[in-house]
Amino acid sequence: MLQRISALTGTWLPAIVLAAAAVAFAAPSTFAPLGPAVPYLLMVIMLGMGMTLRPKDFVIIGKRPWAVVVGVVAQYLVMPLVGYGLAQAFDMEPMLAVGMILVGSAPGGTASNAMVYLSKGDTALSVAMTSVSTLLAPLLTPLLVLWLAGEFLPVDAGSLFVSIIQIVLVPVVVGLLLRRFAPRLIDKVLDALPLVSVLGITLVVMAVVAGSADALLKVGALVVLAVVLHNGFGLALGYVLAKLGRMPVAGRRAVSIEVGMQNSGLAAALATAHFNPVAALPAAVFSVWHNISGSLLAAYWSRRPAKDAQDEDREPIEA
Repeated sequence: MLQRISALTGTWLPAIVLAAAAVAFAAPSTFAPLGPAVPYLLMVIMLGMGMTLRPKDFVIIGKRPWAVVVGVVAQYLVMPLVGYGLAQAFDMEPMLAVGMILVGSAPGGTASNAMVYLSKGDTALSVAMTSVSTLLAPLLTPLLVLWLAGEFLPVDAGSLFVSIIQIVLVPVVVGLLLRRFAPRLIDKVLDALPLVSVLGITLVVMAVVAGSADALLKVGALVVLAVVLHNGFGLALGYVLAKLGRMPVAGRRAVSIEVGMQNSGLAAALATAHFNPVAALPAAVFSVWHNISGSLLAAYWSRRPAKDAQDEDREPIEA
């Protein structure tokens, strides 16, 4: 029963998050007090991620290092630069610009692994990319935000580094250790982890939307358009870079989804803690949209076999 409930909530995540955002927007004073809890909610989500990882998930790094390197470089190259470019193109106010760059500089989102699996992509590569990009986040995310967002607002890269260590790295490592040394205990709770993640993401979005409801009224359409373009460029350019890296179709699909789907919860937590709820607005919108776009892309690809690189160019384009 728990497996079914978790699977159901995972399937309906976009609708759940969208409904939650609408409720928070309608009654912001009710959910705004959740703001200080955002980092702790994300810590719980990352702890769950660590519990799902096993040593074999990292074996692919040794077997196919080129694929992992291409994917992670694309992750930390495409999305930060696209976020910066869109902030400039739309002449965003400083807080929103920083929010776009924070989303782009975050590691891959955990929901991406499920989307890659459904799309008949390289799931092992997807898990490795999520894991490696998450472990690199304490170093790369603050540096990228300092580099790209520093012209909009002062950025304390040291504080960002400490926050990511606390919010991401420590919970993931603790989850890994629990899975290693208490496997029977963790096996009993694994079925509940997707449900916990959905609940955590939903509460994060509600907190951010409630805290920035006034700003959402003023710039909502602009943020939605920027986020849709950000995600779309990530999906497309991730695929292109993987193709240029001579990866097979299954690998291209994995890189595409990994690059396009960000850990927007982390971006929201960092924006809330180090800037203000307005800076977290792009992350909240991204949380809703990338699950919708990822689901649609996975559904499309699931109907197309992941042929090898030579065959793909001869595949007819389906309507």
